[in-house]
Amino acid sequence: MHTIVLATQKGGSGKSTLAIGLALAAIQAGHTVRLIETDPQGTLSNWQSRRIYAEPAVEPVFSATEIEDRLQALEASGVTVAIIDTAGGLSAATTASIRHADLCLIPTRPSIVDIEATAATLHIVRAWKRPFAFVLNQSPIRGQRVSGAVTTLEEEAALDLGDVLAQPFIIMRNDHQDALSSGLAVSEYAPASKSADEIRGLWQWVETRMGIEPVTFAAVADEPIVEPSVSDINQPPVAADLVPSMFLLQPAETAQELF
Repeated sequence: MHTIVLATQKGGSGKSTLAIGLALAAIQAGHTVRLIETDPQGTLSNWQSRRIYAEPAVEPVFSATEIEDRLQALEASGVTVAIIDTAGGLSAATTASIRHADLCLIPTRPSIVDIEATAATLHIVRAWKRPFAFVLNQSPIRGQRVSGAVTTLEEEAALDLGDVLAQPFIIMRNDHQDALSSGLAVSEYAPASKSADEIRGLWQWVETRMGIEPVTFAAVADEPIVEPSVSDINQPPVAADLVPSMFLLQPAETAQELF
C-alpha cells in the first residue's frame, strides 16, 4: 500500500480538495483507495455526507497512536492507496502521519507568506527523512506571482525542483469548490474540464514520483472464456451499470461520453 500525506502548517491551502481529487484520480486509475481524515474540522466527513456514493470511504482518525494500526489494517484489507488529510498547524496526529508517509505533499498557494509557512512542515518531513513534494495550488493562470513562487520554493527546498515541485500547478477555478459542495470530486463534477485534467496530471506525476506500478487486469484476461448455454441465451439481459460511481457524469455529458 502507498501512503500519501497532505500536510502544511497554514490553513486554507486546499489540502482537503486535493486529497479528494487525488483519491478519485487513483480510483479511476484502478486503485482501491481510502481517505483518512485527521482534521477535527471534518471537511472530508462533511463532503462524504453530501455524497451519494460510498467510495472513496472516509475514515476519521484523530489519535496519533491509532495512525499506524489503521494503516496496517487498511493494507491487510487490500487497500492500495491511502491518502491522509491533516489539519492546519502542527499536531501529534500530523507528525505521526508524516512519519508513515511514502510521500508527503505540501500544498502552498503562490505567495511568500504561504511558502514561508511551509518551513515548519518541511522541518518535520526532513526530520523523519520522508520523501516530499510541493504542490503549487490555487494558482493564477499566469503572472509574476507564479514565477516568484517557484524561485522561493527552490530556495526553501534547497534541492532540484524537478524532484520536489509537483506538476502541473493547480489553477484556481470554481470547479473545485463547486464539486466539493456537491459531494463530488472535480473529475466527476466536470470530467472534461481543465481542472479535472490538472488533477489527473497531478496523480500521474505522483505515480511516477513514487514508482507506483500501473494497475493491470491480467487476472481478468486469464479467466477462461465460457460459451453461453442455450438457457443463458434465452434469459432476458441483466441491466448493466454503465457509469460506475467513481465515473459520475452530468446528465448532459453522459450521452456525449457513452456515444
